[in-house]
Order: sequence, then C-alpha cells, then structure tokens
Amino acid sequence: MANMTILITGGAGFIGSNLVDLLLSQSKKVVVVDNYDNFYSKEIKVKNLENASKNNNFTFIEGDILDEELIDSIFKDYNFDIVVHLASKAGVRPSLESPKEYFDVNLIGTLNILNNMKKANVKKMIFASSSSVYGNSTEIPFVETNASDSPISPYAASKRAAELLCHTYHHLYNFDIFCLRFFTVYGPRQRPDLAISKFTKLALEGNSIPIYGDGSMRRDYTYIDDILQGITKAIEKINGFEIFNLGENTTISVNELVNLLGIILKKEVQITRLPKQPGDVNITFASLTKSKIGLEYAPKTNIEEGLRKFVSWFTKNVQN
Repeated sequence: MANMTILITGGAGFIGSNLVDLLLSQSKKVVVVDNYDNFYSKEIKVKNLENASKNNNFTFIEGDILDEELIDSIFKDYNFDIVVHLASKAGVRPSLESPKEYFDVNLIGTLNILNNMKKANVKKMIFASSSSVYGNSTEIPFVETNASDSPISPYAASKRAAELLCHTYHHLYNFDIFCLRFFTVYGPRQRPDLAISKFTKLALEGNSIPIYGDGSMRRDYTYIDDILQGITKAIEKINGFEIFNLGENTTISVNELVNLLGIILKKEVQITRLPKQPGDVNITFASLTKSKIGLEYAPKTNIEEGLRKFVSWFTKNVQN
C-alpha cells in the first residue's frame, strides 16, 4: 500500500486536500489535477495544498478534466495504481443556473477520466458521488438499493448519470469502481458557500443567518475525518462495482444546527427566513449497514464535537 501512486482529481478542494495530506502521511505518491474552478477563491485552494507542496511525493498539475490532451498526457507520464475522482461542479442551487456546465464537468469529465484509464490500463477508481442522488426518497434512512431515479436538481442528476457510467465501464472493461455517496461533509477547509462555514462566518460577524423554508429540513452531516476513513478503506478494499453511503447515520434540522452553533460560539444568532429553494431535498439520512460490513466504515464524530472542531479551526485560520 505504501508504494501506491494515486491520481486525485479535484485535489485542491475541501475533501481532496484533506485526503492528499492523509495519503502523503502514509508515504503514498500523490498526483493532483485541479483547474482551480472559480466557484470560490483560488487563493483558498492554493493554501489548502501548502503543506502537501513541500512533500517530495506530491505533484500538482493545474488543468481541467475536460482537457483530453492533458489527461491523456498525465496517464502517459505516471503509472497510477488507482484514481480517486473528486473533481466536479459542486452545489445543488448553482446547478439550476448552469445545468449544461454541470453535465459537461460531472459526466463528460468522468467519461474522459474513464477513457484514459482504459487506454492506460488503470482499472481502479473511487468515484465521489452524493447523497443528493436519492432525491426526496420516502424510504428513510437511505439504503444504497433505494431507487435513485428521481433526482430533483441537475447536480444530483449529473452525479447519478456518472454512477451509471462507472457501472458501464465496470461491466465492459472489468474496472473495479466504488461509488461513495457523501452526506453533507463539513470540517476544516470546508467550502465557504456551504451552510456550516457560511453560518459560522455570519454569526461571528454579528450578521443574520439566512434560512430557506421553515428550518425543518434535516441533514446527515458527516465530519471530514470520517469521510477520509471511508475513502481510505475503499482504496484498500476496492473490488468489483459497489455503491456505499458515507454519512453519520443521524440527522439534525437546520434550526437545531443554528441553535447549536450559537451555543458553541456563545452568540445570540439572528435569523432571516427566506422562501424554500427549488432543488433542496427535505432530508438526507444515511443507512450505514452496507458500509460497515463492506468497508469496515466506523464514523466517530457527532455533530456537536465536529462543530466544535470546525469552529476552533475557523477562528484560527479564516476569521482573524
């Protein structure tokens, strides 16, 4: 395992950069391709890879997964053992504004990676999927065998389409692919647009927190360390084609989350109520039965502990 060479697409982002640091600490060779997508500041992503860039086992390539020539050359230059494909256009609400861009990156970008894996005879991939593929499923908690054919946003549809594409390459070319459905990941380096990061910043500044709808929407928040444990277990155990949930198997409403954040920050939090947004699901709730058996996945961080860790990181690194 230690001598593995791993390609991580989207490795400068929140989950990717944390994974890079962990894999480098395990003496693996890591190559990252990332286009510094302008969804949020390039400066944040450069900082995310600050420690990694000092490591001799780390290589960074700035580029786009849609650039076929570039991806072809990367696979020719390195002998990869496995690809961890995290690169995507993220965010449910923004996908309503530019659905084509989401399908280009999330589906055609994935196709480009799979095609170049085929040419280079690299047959193992971990694919980052999303709990959003379940849509407004009434079967709760969400089990991997639930029907996932009713996504309610272009982002969710693009992720489900990419999962199906991964299965096609497994079937045709005997690829080993694990699709990991992440449930609302948070923690150090979280994207600034995501709820916990945004709410923390607004509360510390004394500004009002916007809540869409009545705040009863529930989410299964997953701390970054638990996600990393799931990904590294998947790298270790990959065999065949499987879909696994990575969550905490517990939920909290937006109202409860904001109250808890106020307690941790020792702030009286102001709230602005806004209309519910199209594309937002009512609940995410991961069944972990399959992940616990197949990946030995064992999440350890409850929401209160995770929020305290995040706030501690945020106040030291972001809010000066």
